[in-house]
Amino acid sequence: MTSTIDKHDSKAPRKPQGPLRTGWTTGACATASTKAALTALLTGTFPDPVSIHLPGGQEPAFALALEASGEGWAKAGIIKDAGDDPDVTHGATVISHVRLLPTGHGIQFKAGDGVGTVTKPGLPLAIGEPAINPVPRAMMVSEVEALMAANSLAADVEITISIPGGQEMAQKTWNPRLGIVGGLSVLGTTGIVHPFSCAAWIHSIHRGIDVARAMGLKHVLGATGSTSEKTAQKLYNLPDQALLDMGDFAGGLLKYLRLHPVERLTIAGGFAKMSKLAQGALDLHSSRSQIDNLFMKSIVYDEYLNENIINQIQNANTALEILEISKEIGFDIAKPIAERALNTARATLRDADISVDIIITDRKGEILARAC
Repeated sequence: MTSTIDKHDSKAPRKPQGPLRTGWTTGACATASTKAALTALLTGTFPDPVSIHLPGGQEPAFALALEASGEGWAKAGIIKDAGDDPDVTHGATVISHVRLLPTGHGIQFKAGDGVGTVTKPGLPLAIGEPAINPVPRAMMVSEVEALMAANSLAADVEITISIPGGQEMAQKTWNPRLGIVGGLSVLGTTGIVHPFSCAAWIHSIHRGIDVARAMGLKHVLGATGSTSEKTAQKLYNLPDQALLDMGDFAGGLLKYLRLHPVERLTIAGGFAKMSKLAQGALDLHSSRSQIDNLFMKSIVYDEYLNENIINQIQNANTALEILEISKEIGFDIAKPIAERALNTARATLRDADISVDIIITDRKGEILARAC
């Protein structure tokens, strides 16, 4: 699965107050559209709403937003509701166009307008295949086989999935880096979107590692943001496919690399995020880890400390404030932070044979410290 969270948004999505609504994946919408279109092709009537079976046993019903048919074909569309998840495909129309094939052709999938095509190895789909992931394919196959069997027909059907505007939406996802060109991926492992879930992002990190390994890349980069990423990419002249969009999920990156190693890993980030990693935190989001001022004070050598400086550090509101205090007293706090962040990374990788280095940058992308 490739996450559709907007990776270009400079601000974290704002979490709504109160209980959060779940939503439906593009895979679930594509399955419902396919079932509605094939039903119309076989019976002449579009079921509206149309219900489907999800892998977990749920049976949601979807209202149709589009229906059309002609000689030997039918199509239906459903507007995706992602619930309260910050998903760029929320509100997109997922359309399935179906037609019957000659006996023996089986069920075939094609990428229509706005759905991407796989061009690089390492994904769970072959090069040249439409970017319709395995679970959505299995969901559609199940519904198609049941419908065709109910009408005493062999399951020989061509399914073309389209998402109008998908090519533009895909630029806000990780698809271009993963070698998925021309549009979005049809995603989902359960059919259900859980709002503000970390799972989609971490899954995308894993797929990025898979692609990098399959391409034979020896050196990959996980960064907390675009500024540090650009600095480290330029420093090492890394291709886009080596960039893993780690974000706050250092643990998701390191634990997967522990089992699927590459020769070299660089982790880059701003001072505050790397300070959390130095403390031992593997989830660097502000809601799940905080700067420990006492830890920060413990890093400063005793000869730089007096009662006034200790009070300033202990009462500082942010890591950047502590960084400024350290500059004023002439102590380079970024260097030991980088070294401790490196220790955390190595401890998480355990005995994996991976060379690791840490880069800390300021907000302008200037390197504050490196450790290896």
